[in-house]
Amino acid sequence: MGTERAGADSGGADLGRADPDAWWLAAALRIAFVLLLGGSMARLLTYDARGAGTGWILALFLVFGVLCLLGPVVAPAPRHGERPTTRHLLWLGAVLAVWLVLLVLAPSATWCTMPLLFTGLHRLPVPVAVSLAAALTLVVVATELRVADGAFNPNLVAAPLALGTVATAVLVHSRRLSVRQRRLIDDLVRTRGELAATERHAGILAERQRLSAEIHDTLAQSLSSQQMLLQAAERHWDTSPDTARDHVRDAAATAGRALDEVRRFVRDLTPLDLAESTLVPALRALAERGGPGPAVGFRLDGPAPGALPEPVEAALLRVTQGALANVREHSGAARAVITLTCMEDRITVDIADDGHGFDTGRTARRGRARTRGHGLPVMRRRARQAGGTLTVESAPGEGTVVTMSVPLAAEHAA
Repeated sequence: MGTERAGADSGGADLGRADPDAWWLAAALRIAFVLLLGGSMARLLTYDARGAGTGWILALFLVFGVLCLLGPVVAPAPRHGERPTTRHLLWLGAVLAVWLVLLVLAPSATWCTMPLLFTGLHRLPVPVAVSLAAALTLVVVATELRVADGAFNPNLVAAPLALGTVATAVLVHSRRLSVRQRRLIDDLVRTRGELAATERHAGILAERQRLSAEIHDTLAQSLSSQQMLLQAAERHWDTSPDTARDHVRDAAATAGRALDEVRRFVRDLTPLDLAESTLVPALRALAERGGPGPAVGFRLDGPAPGALPEPVEAALLRVTQGALANVREHSGAARAVITLTCMEDRITVDIADDGHGFDTGRTARRGRARTRGHGLPVMRRRARQAGGTLTVESAPGEGTVVTMSVPLAAEHAA
């Protein structure tokens, strides 16, 4: 019964937030309290009736029950580690005062001692709670002796003392255990945060090392070679023009290879727009960004996609950027629309414009000669690396639609 008050009076809401099953405990304890209160009232009517005064005592029992049951609502107990509020202390004092009056008028009120013990101990400081429990236990012993008939019964003293001692010990142990658990949880949360920060820092250092290695192997080495070749060309510029020209050609070839490496390196990096948001906001921001050229709109067909692999999101965004660059530079369009279509097993992005279009057959024949960063061969390569396909539908005078489609794995489709 004391456990009932511990959960119902002051721990019900907190336990419910910490443990999904705690409301079962709170409900069981409330039911137990109601049963004990009903037993006390039945005892009053059966054995301790006092004529006209019985009605007033029953009313006082009801007041006592209402105070106990409404306590968690009107005067919630403090959380672990917090000081009791004035409202909670006033409520606790009112409950104890009503119980003491009942104890004088109806000895059966001693049955409600256990909930009072746990009410006093649950969130009060341990020294105060133990003192309160001891005082309540002594009051119960005195009451039992006062109403006892016949020869002295040792159980009237031993039983309340034993129950009070057990209740106090169990609740104090629970208090200390909860404190240790709270400290352990705090340590775990702090350790998890420190571990996450350490891993994040290690990841940043690893990425910096990777970037520095890539830059050293591409830009630094290339620039060093170009410098040496150009210095050699300068030395032979007047004395051996042919040798100087050879050095210049070698420097140009080195610069070209370095440029290809830089493009590959940049292509592998996650787009900044995706580093700050997901695919749908990134595409919408791309459409709203404005700038020279046609007006661009964005439309989402179907539900917003869930978490997608980073290479897929990056490829969809990069292809859209490349297609819009081509629209602005070559199509002569007045409007373009980005459409993201999300299906159960596939995600597709379409970039359509109302420009003058072109002959896709001629473009395919010239595709291998294209070296522009936003060219169709680059977009096809991006789609292929992401596991998808790129198609282009266009005809002179009919606009253009560039479509990238990527199949989704089962776990992402779900």
